[in-house]
Amino acid sequence: MGENLHEIWLKDALVFLFAAGVLVPLMRRVGIPSVLGFLLAGLALGPFGMGALAERWPLLEHLTFADPVAAEPFAELGVLFLLFLLGTELSFEKLWSLRRMVFGAGGLQAMASVIAITAIVALVGAESHAALAIGLALALSSTAIVMQTLTEEKRAAGPVGRAALSVLLFQDMLVAPILILIGFLAQGQEANLFGALLEALVQGGVAVAVILLFGRFVLKDAFRMAARAGGRDFLMGLTLLVIVGGAVFTAAAGLSLALGAFLAGLLLGETEFKHQAEVDLEPFKGLLLGLFFMTVGIGLDLATIWSELGLVVAGLVMLLAVKAIIATVACRAFGVAAGHAIETAFLLAPASEFAFVVVTTATAVNVLDAPTATLVTGIAGLSMLLTPAMAHFGRRLAASVDKRAAGEAVAETFPDLRGHVVIAGFGRVGRTIARILDAEDADIVALERNPVIVARERKAGRKVYLGDASRPEILAQAGVAGASMFIVTVDDAKDAAAMVHAVRRMRSDLPVLARAQDAEHASLLYEAEAEFVIPDAVEAGLQLAGRALAEFGYSNEVLKDRIAVERSVEYQRAAAPPA
Repeated sequence: MGENLHEIWLKDALVFLFAAGVLVPLMRRVGIPSVLGFLLAGLALGPFGMGALAERWPLLEHLTFADPVAAEPFAELGVLFLLFLLGTELSFEKLWSLRRMVFGAGGLQAMASVIAITAIVALVGAESHAALAIGLALALSSTAIVMQTLTEEKRAAGPVGRAALSVLLFQDMLVAPILILIGFLAQGQEANLFGALLEALVQGGVAVAVILLFGRFVLKDAFRMAARAGGRDFLMGLTLLVIVGGAVFTAAAGLSLALGAFLAGLLLGETEFKHQAEVDLEPFKGLLLGLFFMTVGIGLDLATIWSELGLVVAGLVMLLAVKAIIATVACRAFGVAAGHAIETAFLLAPASEFAFVVVTTATAVNVLDAPTATLVTGIAGLSMLLTPAMAHFGRRLAASVDKRAAGEAVAETFPDLRGHVVIAGFGRVGRTIARILDAEDADIVALERNPVIVARERKAGRKVYLGDASRPEILAQAGVAGASMFIVTVDDAKDAAAMVHAVRRMRSDLPVLARAQDAEHASLLYEAEAEFVIPDAVEAGLQLAGRALAEFGYSNEVLKDRIAVERSVEYQRAAAPPA
């Protein structure tokens, strides 16, 4: 028996590694995001996919999961690692700055979603307790899928990432109240619901307080002791203890496992061991999260979904539309820019893996019957499968909204200005240029596509406007016709080249300076007729080489001559047309 179980585990491990090392990379080659790739792999290799055909073709048994339930603890560990690493990227100050979003937008989104979904399900004929259970199951969103999607796109720390994380943190706090409420739906009105919720609130508060106190007074010393003992293995062991221990502690208090891991990351992020932990955990996080996404795909019963396809599709469309509208309104109500609110809402519209827990609990206490539970889990699973597509569609819709807003914003400027400098992109590089030009009393008009930067800099008195500098009408409103110089600082090579092209069509005589990331990027800008381009990578290399020569003892004169020669060669190479 033990040997048979060992063989099952070994075979399932090989199937997972085949998916992670072969199938998902192949899907990435054709443009499928890794999150969706793992979901599809789980769907294909699970008992409702190729596994259902194993009786007819026994060979398929070797290519499918024999015991998907055994993988769930490891999959949960992937979610904990993700939340832990997200926590290390924040600080208590940043988290405190998000409090309005967490309790305001998060609370509004969750409560309104529960009420709306419950009302719609009740209207189509469901009994009130069952309707409420379905509303509670589908109201939340998947922290793992949403945040991993944003992490892959390197936008988890941006405005959309912060807004999504704020809402998801509040949802994690609702785990205990929702499960308590499901239990009380089966007990009737005699049960003391208020008392149970108050007890859960106290337990959760105590658990969070204990974790925070441990982090403040014990965590740093414990890591220093492990570091002095020598070896990364001790630090790794202590890191895993902190993650799993924090998760278990919050779970025991009725909160979610993910919340405990997030708090552990927040605390470790305040110490000097933050970067070591991030480097050590990153590869494990990716693999274990992939396993988590596969378990979601494995749970989709395609046969049942197909037999009730009309009802499932109608429920899926209703769920996505209602939650997207509510999340947009909630984010806008608490100060998120229109485009970012829409993008965040589309990410949050699908259901959460927590839906499976709620449905299982509701079925166990006879609040939901088995056929209804299967339909709800099918809708939840399909919505999660659509998260990457929803993210893509939301991003495109947000971009179109921002373009319309940009036209309105720039219309407030003065197209008749003369002698001013137009800066396209007002990030760190753009702001540095502006500060230096301020000393010479230059008049500056900046165009930026990030509404948060625009709002902040306008409040500081800058002439910064939301707008795409590759659009002629935006350039006209920014006063390019009378400008003395145009400077491009944006990162994206294609966007930067499009801006230079647009300016050149309007003013062939205008000096156009641009920043490039490397020589290839610089060649594109020169081809677009930029007058002078600074490649970041070239300058960084020259500065480091100069420092290296100084360490070797070369005199300043020799150093300057050698760097000047090399700079001339590199800039000529960057200015040469692409081969």
